[in-house]
Amino acid sequence: MNRYYDIFETPLGWMGLLASDVGLRRSTLPQQTPDECYLELGAEVTDAANEPERFVDLRDRLQRYFEGEHETFEDVAVDLSDASRFYRSAWKACQSIPHGETRTYGWLAEQAGNPRAPRAAGQSMARNRLPIIVPCHRVIGSNGSMTGFGKGAERIPLKRRLIAAETH
Repeated sequence: MNRYYDIFETPLGWMGLLASDVGLRRSTLPQQTPDECYLELGAEVTDAANEPERFVDLRDRLQRYFEGEHETFEDVAVDLSDASRFYRSAWKACQSIPHGETRTYGWLAEQAGNPRAPRAAGQSMARNRLPIIVPCHRVIGSNGSMTGFGKGAERIPLKRRLIAAETH
């Protein structure tokens, strides 16, 4: 399977995209350097061709999103063939959360077909390999808390910033 990637600068930092012929496989949260993006894209990027022209439309949409425009990404072709059915369902449900709104992990579990699995829904967000495209920043704790985001508490300010930007 062919793979392609691009790393580009956004108003919030550098972002990386990795795709197959089927669709987008990975995206990164904004990072401080292009090298951090490359590492965040994971092992698949080592065999990928750097082809920015494949990502022009998505890159432009992401730029508009980071500049505060109302952009959704539900129509972006994704390649999640190696993910579990529950994770795919949770990620799809997450994409249905309207711009500027939030939902809980319990809601996400219910939408993904297992209302008794909010922790599993949380794990699906922790392992979300398509941040922004699958807007995991819109998922919050049942008490309204900003829990987990981007592999650690240090990214919670970015989660708050993204939610705030969407609500203005």
